[in-house]
Amino acid sequence: MQIGELAKSAGVPIDTVRYYERHGILPAPHRRPSGYRSYGADDVARLRFIRRAKALGFTLEDIRGLLSLSDERNVSKVKRAAEAKLTDIEQRIAELQRIRKGLRTLITACPGHGQAEACPILNALTQENPR
Repeated sequence: MQIGELAKSAGVPIDTVRYYERHGILPAPHRRPSGYRSYGADDVARLRFIRRAKALGFTLEDIRGLLSLSDERNVSKVKRAAEAKLTDIEQRIAELQRIRKGLRTLITACPGHGQAEACPILNALTQENPR
């Protein structure tokens, strides 16, 4: 199959396929005598793997490692990588919840009218050492 068919089968844009090839995440395809790229079912499966891993929050570098571990069939290392990603996501969620709480507090304290100097949101953003 050609690049357009591959992209459609895997649910990614053509530019994404080319990007992954340039960065070695997708192996260089076989070239036909005409110069067109030629892909197979393994390429579709690999692209779907990459797309699903990205949807779970893995970076391209993480995915490169997962693909390597997948090739090795090292399930224990794959599990550890997934556990590390989960820990990272949980930490980011906790940070976002802290930010949400602080922003909610500022919004509640702001009357939405009056002088800018009295605005708790602006004051919090301009403080040297915010609490």
